[in-house]
Amino acid sequence: MKKTLSFTLNGELTEVEIEPHLTLLQVLRDKLELTGTKEGCGMGECGACTVLLDGKTINSCIFPALEADGKSVTTIEGLTDGQGNLHPIQKAFVEYGAIQCGFCTPGMVLSAKALLDETPKPTEEEIRTGIAGNLCRCTGYLQIIQAIKEVSQKL
Repeated sequence: MKKTLSFTLNGELTEVEIEPHLTLLQVLRDKLELTGTKEGCGMGECGACTVLLDGKTINSCIFPALEADGKSVTTIEGLTDGQGNLHPIQKAFVEYGAIQCGFCTPGMVLSAKALLDETPKPTEEEIRTGIAGNLCRCTGYLQIIQAIKEVSQKL
Protein backbone atom coordinates (compact mmCIF):
# COMPACT_ATOMS: atom_id res chain seq x y z
CA MET A 1 0.00 0.00 0.00
CA LYS A 2 1.48 3.35 -1.04
CA LYS A 3 1.92 6.23 1.38
CA THR A 4 2.18 9.97 0.77
CA LEU A 5 5.53 11.51 1.60
CA SER A 6 5.31 15.27 2.11
CA PHE A 7 8.49 17.23 2.70
CA THR A 8 10.40 20.30 1.62
CA LEU A 9 12.87 19.41 -1.11
CA ASN A 10 15.44 22.03 -2.06
CA GLY A 11 13.13 24.75 -0.75
CA GLU A 12 9.95 23.50 -2.48
CA LEU A 13 7.07 21.65 -0.82
CA THR A 14 7.01 18.18 -2.40
CA GLU A 15 4.49 15.36 -2.19
CA VAL A 16 5.04 11.95 -3.69
CA GLU A 17 3.26 8.61 -3.42
CA ILE A 18 5.76 5.91 -2.47
CA GLU A 19 6.02 2.36 -1.32
CA PRO A 20 6.82 2.34 2.43
CA HIS A 21 9.98 0.27 2.03
CA LEU A 22 11.82 2.79 -0.17
CA THR A 23 14.93 4.63 0.95
CA LEU A 24 15.25 8.36 0.56
CA LEU A 25 17.89 7.75 -2.13
CA GLN A 26 15.45 5.64 -4.16
CA VAL A 27 12.77 8.32 -3.91
CA LEU A 28 15.16 11.11 -4.90
CA ARG A 29 16.67 9.28 -7.87
CA ASP A 30 13.87 7.05 -9.12
CA LYS A 31 10.67 8.91 -8.25
CA LEU A 32 11.83 12.55 -8.35
CA GLU A 33 14.60 12.14 -10.96
CA LEU A 34 17.21 14.03 -8.93
CA THR A 35 20.25 12.02 -9.96
CA GLY A 36 22.93 14.20 -8.37
CA THR A 37 22.78 12.04 -5.27
CA LYS A 38 24.73 8.86 -5.98
CA GLU A 39 24.59 5.32 -4.70
CA GLY A 40 28.02 3.95 -3.96
CA CYS A 41 28.05 1.16 -1.42
CA GLY A 42 24.35 0.97 -0.55
CA MET A 43 25.30 0.45 3.10
CA GLY A 44 25.89 3.97 4.41
CA GLU A 45 29.67 3.63 4.39
CA CYS A 46 30.95 5.71 1.44
CA GLY A 47 29.03 9.00 1.64
CA ALA A 48 28.17 9.21 -2.08
CA CYS A 49 24.48 9.37 -1.11
CA THR A 50 24.89 12.18 1.42
CA VAL A 51 22.07 14.73 1.57
CA LEU A 52 21.08 17.25 4.21
CA LEU A 53 18.05 16.54 6.39
CA ASP A 54 17.12 19.63 8.38
CA GLY A 55 20.70 20.82 7.80
CA LYS A 56 22.42 17.64 9.03
CA THR A 57 24.13 15.07 6.84
CA ILE A 58 22.51 11.68 6.39
CA ASN A 59 23.25 8.66 4.23
CA SER A 60 20.15 8.56 2.06
CA CYS A 61 20.87 5.00 0.86
CA ILE A 62 19.93 3.60 4.28
CA PHE A 63 17.49 6.28 5.42
CA PRO A 64 13.81 5.26 5.24
CA ALA A 65 12.10 7.78 2.98
CA LEU A 66 9.02 8.09 5.18
CA GLU A 67 11.27 9.36 7.99
CA ALA A 68 11.73 12.54 5.92
CA ASP A 69 8.01 13.34 6.15
CA GLY A 70 7.55 16.93 7.30
CA LYS A 71 11.26 17.65 7.17
CA SER A 72 13.55 19.61 4.86
CA VAL A 73 15.87 17.78 2.44
CA THR A 74 18.64 19.46 0.47
CA THR A 75 20.35 17.67 -2.40
CA ILE A 76 23.23 18.87 -4.54
CA GLU A 77 20.65 20.25 -6.99
CA GLY A 78 19.40 22.56 -4.23
CA LEU A 79 22.68 24.40 -3.75
CA THR A 80 22.55 26.56 -6.87
CA ASP A 81 20.82 29.90 -6.68
CA GLY A 82 17.70 30.84 -8.68
CA GLN A 83 19.80 31.62 -11.76
CA GLY A 84 21.66 28.30 -11.70
CA ASN A 85 24.91 29.75 -10.34
CA LEU A 86 27.09 27.40 -8.34
CA HIS A 87 27.31 27.64 -4.57
CA PRO A 88 30.69 29.00 -3.34
CA ILE A 89 31.65 25.52 -2.12
CA GLN A 90 31.01 24.09 -5.59
CA LYS A 91 33.06 26.90 -7.16
CA ALA A 92 35.95 26.22 -4.78
CA PHE A 93 35.88 22.51 -5.65
CA VAL A 94 36.22 23.41 -9.32
CA GLU A 95 38.95 26.02 -8.71
CA TYR A 96 41.06 23.69 -6.56
CA GLY A 97 40.67 20.60 -8.73
CA ALA A 98 38.81 18.82 -5.94
CA ILE A 99 36.79 16.99 -8.58
CA GLN A 100 38.16 14.21 -10.68
CA CYS A 101 35.67 11.47 -11.51
CA GLY A 102 33.01 13.47 -9.61
CA PHE A 103 31.20 10.51 -8.10
CA CYS A 104 31.87 11.52 -4.48
CA THR A 105 31.52 15.25 -5.16
CA PRO A 106 27.81 15.79 -4.34
CA GLY A 107 28.16 14.08 -0.96
CA MET A 108 31.48 15.77 -0.27
CA VAL A 109 30.04 19.23 -1.09
CA LEU A 110 26.99 18.68 1.11
CA SER A 111 29.17 17.47 3.98
CA ALA A 112 31.31 20.59 3.56
CA LYS A 113 28.19 22.77 3.58
CA ALA A 114 26.92 21.17 6.80
CA LEU A 115 30.34 21.65 8.37
CA LEU A 116 30.63 25.30 7.34
CA ASP A 117 27.06 26.05 8.45
CA GLU A 118 27.94 24.72 11.90
CA THR A 119 31.59 25.81 12.07
CA PRO A 120 32.21 28.74 9.69
CA LYS A 121 35.98 28.84 10.28
CA PRO A 122 37.02 25.22 10.79
CA THR A 123 40.55 24.07 11.44
CA GLU A 124 42.07 21.52 9.07
CA GLU A 125 41.36 18.82 11.65
CA GLU A 126 37.70 19.89 11.83
CA ILE A 127 37.51 19.78 8.02
CA ARG A 128 38.96 16.26 7.99
CA THR A 129 36.47 15.19 10.64
CA GLY A 130 33.60 16.90 8.80
CA ILE A 131 34.20 14.95 5.59
CA ALA A 132 35.28 11.70 7.27
CA GLY A 133 32.15 9.86 6.18
CA ASN A 134 32.83 10.55 2.50
CA LEU A 135 35.25 8.38 0.56
CA CYS A 136 37.11 9.60 -2.53
CA ARG A 137 39.20 7.31 -4.68
CA CYS A 138 40.68 10.00 -6.94
CA THR A 139 41.90 13.22 -5.36
CA GLY A 140 43.69 12.04 -2.25
CA TYR A 141 41.67 14.61 -0.27
CA LEU A 142 44.31 17.37 -0.36
CA GLN A 143 42.46 19.45 -2.97
CA ILE A 144 39.14 18.86 -1.21
CA ILE A 145 40.52 20.10 2.11
CA GLN A 146 42.13 23.10 0.40
CA ALA A 147 38.85 23.99 -1.33
CA ILE A 148 36.88 23.83 1.93
CA LYS A 149 39.53 25.84 3.75
CA GLU A 150 39.50 28.49 1.01
CA VAL A 151 35.74 28.87 0.94
CA SER A 152 35.63 29.10 4.75
CA GLN A 153 37.91 32.12 4.55
CA LYS A 154 35.67 33.80 1.93
CA LEU A 155 32.27 33.18 3.54
